[in-house]
Order: sequence, then structure tokens, then C-alpha cells
Amino acid sequence: MNIVIVGLGIIGGSIAKALKKNTEHCIIGIDKNQEVEKKALAEGAIDIIGDSESLGTADVVYLAVYPGAAVEYVEQNGKYIKQGAVVTDTSGVKYDICPALVELSVEYGFDFVGGHPMAGKEKNGYEASDPEIFKDASYIIVPCDADDNSVAVISGLARAMGFGGVMITSPSEHDRMIAFTSQLPHVLACAYVMSPCCKNHIGYSAGSYKDVSRVANINAELWSELFLDNKENLVKELDILIENIDKIKKAIEEENKDELVKLLDKGRKVKEELGE
Repeated sequence: MNIVIVGLGIIGGSIAKALKKNTEHCIIGIDKNQEVEKKALAEGAIDIIGDSESLGTADVVYLAVYPGAAVEYVEQNGKYIKQGAVVTDTSGVKYDICPALVELSVEYGFDFVGGHPMAGKEKNGYEASDPEIFKDASYIIVPCDADDNSVAVISGLARAMGFGGVMITSPSEHDRMIAFTSQLPHVLACAYVMSPCCKNHIGYSAGSYKDVSRVANINAELWSELFLDNKENLVKELDILIENIDKIKKAIEEENKDELVKLLDKGRKVKEELGE
């Protein structure tokens, strides 16, 4: 197939590299930064530097850009997309953008399948792209009423890239769970490193500090958009977190060891029951 990847950052670049490494498909790359396009071509991550008209040759289009930018790109370039092509995104939110992209798919005659590769690094941009980040990771597919064959195409490409499993879900369930598994930890990490103690952690820290602070190295522009697009779900998870922290704080303030043991043991049991 001819596969166009719009956006050659860490995710788009990694998709390009993984597909080049593991398949025989022709990979066409598009990025707003021409130097990135040239570097990707020189390194063999893509076969061709594309443009809007390349969309007319594409069997599959990956929108590896911010959520709002994905919708905007199709609004501006949908007329170039080949009839019957499969268009997918890589956004960390779905409820807000899926209806817009489904509407555009009807207007321009392509099939839209929502997608979310659950992989990444603390660094961003093409330089951080790596086909190995997908190894054994989860790929979430949000069909959005797409044809079963189109869903199968995206699922098959995900497995070809090295993903260990494919999860099928709805936009609302996707955003509800991502608020907990992805967005909340990023909020927690950023809040954690804002402590005045953070700058003096060297020599006093080990695994716990690294585990909690790792994702504080954040793309603030992207994650702000993701947080706001998923405001309702994320605020609910923040309320639960704050309530639980307040309970632990109160037990410490009141030197209530019995209550503190009870709360900490509750957390341990949750992890133990999950077998993690």
C-alpha cells in the first residue's frame, strides 16, 4: 500500500520507521518542517517526501499531529484524499475529535478509524522517534462506525509495527480510561517536581523519585490541549486522587497510625490483586 504519514514527530516518525522496517509498503512523509522531511528521507524512514496531492495516491493516511491540528488538516486537505482511503489519527483524546473526522469522512468519501498508539518517550520530535518503542505495546482502535475491513487494515498495520495487542473501544470509554492511565500521571509528575526540594534531590533519590517524576519532562503545548479536550474525565480523576491524598494527609496530621496503615494497605492490596 501507499501510506502517507502527516507529522513526523516522535509518533509519526516511529510509525514510519517501524513500517519501513517491517513491511514492504511505500511510506510517504509530510511534515511542516522541511528539514525533518529531508532527514527522514535521507535516513530511509520514508520513501518519498509528500504534499497534499500525495493524499490522492494514499491507501492509508496517518494523522500524527495534535488533535485539533488533525481535524484542521483534513478540513483543508480532505478534497485531495483518495475515495475509499482509510484515514486514522494518533491522538490521545477521541470524544471531541471523532465526530468531526467522521463528518469529514462522509463529506470527502474516505473511511475514518480512530487510533491511539500507547507508546512514547519523555523526549519529542523526529530525533526521538524509534521503531522499537512500539514493541509489545497496546494499540487502541476506536472504530467510529468505520467498515470492518478498514478496522482490520489499521489493526494489521499496528501488529506489523510490533504492537503486542489491539484494544477496540468507544470514544467515551477511551477518554475515560486515558484520563486515569495517562493524563493523571502526567499531572501528578508535574505537580510533584514543583516542590522546592526537587532541585536538591541528587544523592537523596533512587527508584521512587525516578518513577514518579519521569513523565514531568512534558510537551506542555500538546498535553495542555489533551487535558482541556478531556476536561470532564480528568477533573473526576483529580478529585478522586485529591480525596485519597487528603485522607492520608489527615491520618498523618492526626498521628492516626491505625488509619494510615489501613489506607496504605488498601493501596497495596489493589496492586497485589492486579498481579503487578
